[in-house]
Amino acid sequence: MDGDAANSLAEDVVQLHMDAEQDTDNPEIPRERYLPQRRNVDKSETTIKDISTEFRSAASALETGQLVKDPCFTLFEAVGALEIMDPKMDSGFLAEGETLEDTFDVLKELLPEEVVGLMDQMLCHEMAWHMGHPLSTSLFTSYHIDRLLWPEPKKLEDARFDRHGEPCLANSMLHIAVRAYSLATIKSCDFVHRRIGAEHYYEEEDFVSNLYNRTLLDEHDTVDMQELLDEALNFAEQQSAMDGVLRKAICTRLMLRKRLLSALEFDLGPHQHAQTRHWRHCSELLPELRQSHRLSRPVENAFSIKIQRTLASSVPPRPMVQNTFEETHTFLSNLCRDAADVYRVLNYYGCSNILNFIYSFQSRKPEPSIYVRCLLQSLIFHDMKVLGNVTITNLVHDDLEELVLPADVLLDPANGNVEAPHDPRFQIAKEMRGFVLRVGDPLLDMFRAICMNRSRMRRMLCHLVMDWESVQVEAENLDLELRKYTGERPLSEGEPAGTEIWSFPLSSWAYHYKLRQTEWIIQLGFELDVYQTGELRGMYWYLSQVAGARIQHLERIQTFSTRRSGQSKKLGMSQRMSFKRCYTFLDVTLLEASATQWFAVSLSRLYTVLSHLSLLTHQSQPPPYSTPELQHALRMRPFLQLSIPEPPSCAELAAATSIAPVTDVKDHEWSSEERAISMLDIAEEAAKVARKEWEALGKLDAQTARCVNCEEWWRASVKDIIRACIACSIAIATVKKGILNKKGRPLPDVLTAERPEAGKRYHDFWIVPKLSLRVG
Repeated sequence: MDGDAANSLAEDVVQLHMDAEQDTDNPEIPRERYLPQRRNVDKSETTIKDISTEFRSAASALETGQLVKDPCFTLFEAVGALEIMDPKMDSGFLAEGETLEDTFDVLKELLPEEVVGLMDQMLCHEMAWHMGHPLSTSLFTSYHIDRLLWPEPKKLEDARFDRHGEPCLANSMLHIAVRAYSLATIKSCDFVHRRIGAEHYYEEEDFVSNLYNRTLLDEHDTVDMQELLDEALNFAEQQSAMDGVLRKAICTRLMLRKRLLSALEFDLGPHQHAQTRHWRHCSELLPELRQSHRLSRPVENAFSIKIQRTLASSVPPRPMVQNTFEETHTFLSNLCRDAADVYRVLNYYGCSNILNFIYSFQSRKPEPSIYVRCLLQSLIFHDMKVLGNVTITNLVHDDLEELVLPADVLLDPANGNVEAPHDPRFQIAKEMRGFVLRVGDPLLDMFRAICMNRSRMRRMLCHLVMDWESVQVEAENLDLELRKYTGERPLSEGEPAGTEIWSFPLSSWAYHYKLRQTEWIIQLGFELDVYQTGELRGMYWYLSQVAGARIQHLERIQTFSTRRSGQSKKLGMSQRMSFKRCYTFLDVTLLEASATQWFAVSLSRLYTVLSHLSLLTHQSQPPPYSTPELQHALRMRPFLQLSIPEPPSCAELAAATSIAPVTDVKDHEWSSEERAISMLDIAEEAAKVARKEWEALGKLDAQTARCVNCEEWWRASVKDIIRACIACSIAIATVKKGILNKKGRPLPDVLTAERPEAGKRYHDFWIVPKLSLRVG
């Protein structure tokens, strides 16, 4: 076809398209005219002609951006046409010799070993869904599950493997035991789906909630499921002709399913007291489950990816998940353990205990599953109550009392009983109610953020810290307003002499949380390997600065609390206890902030020396198109909008993490090694102080350390940090030894420095380099 013919064909196609558009606008012409008409074609008279060459030639005549479109050929059909015959996109594509459906017989009789194997296979696919895989690649690939769920059963009696007749009595193990186990599995998934869907999570990142136009028996009562499981248990126990070991294995799986169903149903209800017996009972059966798995025989072809063709899905076909039983057993063991432990949070000992519990719980390895994290969210806040029976007002007031307002008039419950508007207590109660309403959401959002996965937690904290910046500004204005009603008098101990210093209790409380979140953001960056090796010295230095700012702030709060206690002439028992709680909390928090600061100083100095001596050059080369200014802007982005503490500039950060030239009194300029040893002395002393303070912190009782509900996890974390301090001291000594014994050789030929990978560190927040001396 020549160019003129191609142009003529293109013009004809465009003209037809324009005529179709004009006809479409005419209401007298029925729309059916443009719809494709179905007609019967005699295949024997059909001839096939390849028009690819003509089509490409005609298409080449079109200008760039020019489109020829039939009004009845929609975007959905166009995209669907692209998927046709692509095995990665077309779920209906059949390879040579492949059939549309498998020939698996759901009603075939199963051996006892196959019953055990089928139950274990279902459990593996169920746990794969918990791990974040979609149902279409896990549990919904089961032919037995598909037969029970489709067509959708209106009554539980309709959910049978034989949907068109009576079950065969010769196959009772399938129709009684396997059916009960399968239905209970589906109902368990319903409870999980409802629990997770009611809380904050991230679709496709943590969990896939798509049900593909299937139901999970949400309208059927759990009592009926439990009755079916009891019937199945009685039936299995009466099979005297069956091998006793196999009979016990089947009963163990049915009992585990029964207990899992009870535990998941219990998790949906409101809770006011810790109840761990359901999940503990599940854990008791797991050793027997693992031991008897060797008896199982997997049922071939009982799970197939071809079932995806019957599911309502808009995504391409995905391969089926194949988890091993060992992986499933480990995951289920952790799930039962974590779900039981999470109920400890209901024992209320104050806001600081809640925060330490959530933070310690989420730091466990392996990380708690999405179900447990959503369960934790529901226990923290549900039906406008915290931990089941604590109001937001009580939570905020208890936290303010513990940190900044011990035995203070601002938190006096009697203020709410005053009805005279001119009374200062009436105005105090009014302003404090407004403050609680303002800070309630940011406080709960902080709890929710910590319940997320670690990457999402850091991302959410980067947004939340800005919200707390706003809370601090608003609280400062409220502090100014409340002075009119409290009669507070300032301190006059500032510089210059006579400067008035006010307490600003509410804004001090908000500022403390803002500093804590800033530290967490930086520390999570170490855990998640956000920073390159060459950036570690700068980020640890910045962490030390933030911790130092928190120390100064806590000392300021302590000053005003001590002054308020001294001004009170007569203190009742409750008031003395309030001041005691405040003092112990401030002491513990100061000790923890100081230990963090010293350890950060030590690691910052150590990495500065390693960089100065070119021991980390091969690990710290900047990526292409990067500059120190761009890297600084990227790392400081979460903190650029903070008023205090103001993030350091690129020049300040570079100056703080470099070794400047030093000249002694005799005008002798120190060598590079001398300056490095001097800085290593500072790092060594800082590591010693950090270790001493972390050890002092680890010796505190649980009530003083505010870790009543999570004492063993908190102490394990402190021990790991102490081990990291010891490793840091050893690394510093190794560098010193290498410098002093290099004997004229280049230092990289004497020392090797390696950054440990995630999971191979003493503590996730503290990346202590591995130093070793080369032999020779």
